[in-house]
Amino acid sequence: MGVHICGAIAIAIFSILFLAQISLSLPARSATTTSAATAGVTVAARSSSSGQINSNSVLVALLDSHYTELAELVEKALLLQTLEDVVGKSNITIFAPKNEALERELDPEFKRFLLEPGNLKSLQNLLLFHFIPTRVNSKEWPSHSSVSESTHHHHTTLSNDNLHLHCRHSGEKLVDTAKVIRPDDVVRPDGVIHGIERLLVPPSVVEDFNRRRNLQSISAVLPTGAPEVDPRTHRLKKPAPPSPAGSPPALPIFDAMAPGPALAPAPAPGPGGPHHHFNGEAQVKDFIHTLLHYGGYNELADILVNLTSLASEMGRLVSEGYVITVLAPNDEAMAKLTTDQLSEPGAPEQIMYYHMIPEYQTEESMYNAVRRFGKVRYDTLRLPHKVTAEEADGSVKFGQGDGSAYLFDPDIYTDGRISVQGIDGVLFPFEEKSKDDVKTTTRSAKIVTKPRRGKLLEVACRMLGAFGQDSRFTTCH
Repeated sequence: MGVHICGAIAIAIFSILFLAQISLSLPARSATTTSAATAGVTVAARSSSSGQINSNSVLVALLDSHYTELAELVEKALLLQTLEDVVGKSNITIFAPKNEALERELDPEFKRFLLEPGNLKSLQNLLLFHFIPTRVNSKEWPSHSSVSESTHHHHTTLSNDNLHLHCRHSGEKLVDTAKVIRPDDVVRPDGVIHGIERLLVPPSVVEDFNRRRNLQSISAVLPTGAPEVDPRTHRLKKPAPPSPAGSPPALPIFDAMAPGPALAPAPAPGPGGPHHHFNGEAQVKDFIHTLLHYGGYNELADILVNLTSLASEMGRLVSEGYVITVLAPNDEAMAKLTTDQLSEPGAPEQIMYYHMIPEYQTEESMYNAVRRFGKVRYDTLRLPHKVTAEEADGSVKFGQGDGSAYLFDPDIYTDGRISVQGIDGVLFPFEEKSKDDVKTTTRSAKIVTKPRRGKLLEVACRMLGAFGQDSRFTTCH
C-alpha cells in the first residue's frame, strides 16, 4: 500500500516538473518567432521602398504635370528607370521647357533627327541635360553679385555636361541662355521643377546633328560615270560608279547639246560641266582668233560669235570633255549663200551643225581613212544627217555631186580637243537634194510624153480614115 502511494507521488511530481519546463520554454520561442516576423516585414518594406517610387515624388509629378511634351519624350527615350534610380539616391532639379518650345518653336529637321530610332543616344543626352542631381530652389539661385565671387553656379547634369545658372541685374533667372519663366513650379520632397522658355541643347548633340546632316548631303550626290544609256530615250538607265579625272563623257554629244534654236535663240549655257577638267571657253576663243589671224575665214567666225551662240555651245561641250572637228567653209564659199538660205529661223545653226563632226580628226587621219575604206560617212551634230568623205585628186572630198567641197586648208587649228579643217564649199545634206531631183524628173517626164502620145493617135486616125474605118473608133471623132 505504501509502495503504491510513493509511486503515485513520484509520478505527480515528475508531471509537475515537466509542465513547468514546457511553460518556461514557450515564451522564448514565441518571442523568437515574433522578432523574425518583424525583421521580415522591415526587409520587405525596405525592398518595396527601394523598388518603387513614392507617389509624392517629383518624377511622378513631372509625368502628371502640364509639361506633357517633355514627359512624352522621357518615356520615348526609355529614361524612366534611370531617373528612378537617381531619385532613389538624391534629390534632383528639373528644368522643364514649355510645351510650345517643343511643339512649334523647335526646328522640324532637328526634331525629326531626335525622333529617329538610330539617334536614341542623342535624344537621351538632350533630355538628361535638363536634370541635375541636386536640389536648387529659386531662393538658392546664385545672385548677380555672387557669380564673380564663387563658381558654385556651375552644375554637372546627368548627361555629364556643365550647366550654368546665373542671374541678371534685373533679377531675372537664367539657365545658360534660357530664361526661367516659372521658378519653383513643382516642389516635392525629393526635387523641384523650374519652367524654362526653351529647350536646352548640349554641344555633343549639336555635333551629332551637324555630322549626320553633312553625311546626308554627301550621300545625296549622285555619282557620274560611264552608265548604260537607253537607246530609245537617250537617258541613263542606272547610276554608274564615278569616272576618273579626264575620262570621256558618259552621254553621247547629242544628249549634251542645248535645245534647238528658236526665233530669237538665247545664249547657250556657259562653259563648265560636271567634270571641270577642260577650259572649253578658252579653247574656243583661241580657235576663233586663229581663224581670224589665218585669214579667209572671217564669215565663219562672224556666224559662230555674232549671228548664233554656237561659240558658247562649243565651249560648253568641250568643257564637259567632248571633242569636235569643224569643217570650215572659207569666205568665198560663204559668199555664195543666198539670203533665203540664211533668213529662215535656225538656218545658220543647222548649216553649221552639219559642218561639225563629233570626233577628233586631222587631215592625216581622214586621208588615211578614205584611202583605206574608199567612202567614209561621218556623224554630224545635225542629226540624223551624215557627211560623206572620199579620196579625190590626192585630197579628201566631202559631199556628193555639185554640192561637194574639197579639203582646202588642212589642220588650221588642232589642240587635241578642237580640230579645224578648211574646205572650199558649203555642204548641205545630200538626201534633201536627191528628193527634189526625183520630183523634177518625174514632172518633166509627164510633160514630154503627153504631146507624143497625142501625135501618134492623130497619125493612126488618118490612116484609118484613108481606108474608111475611122468611124468605128470613138477616139478619132
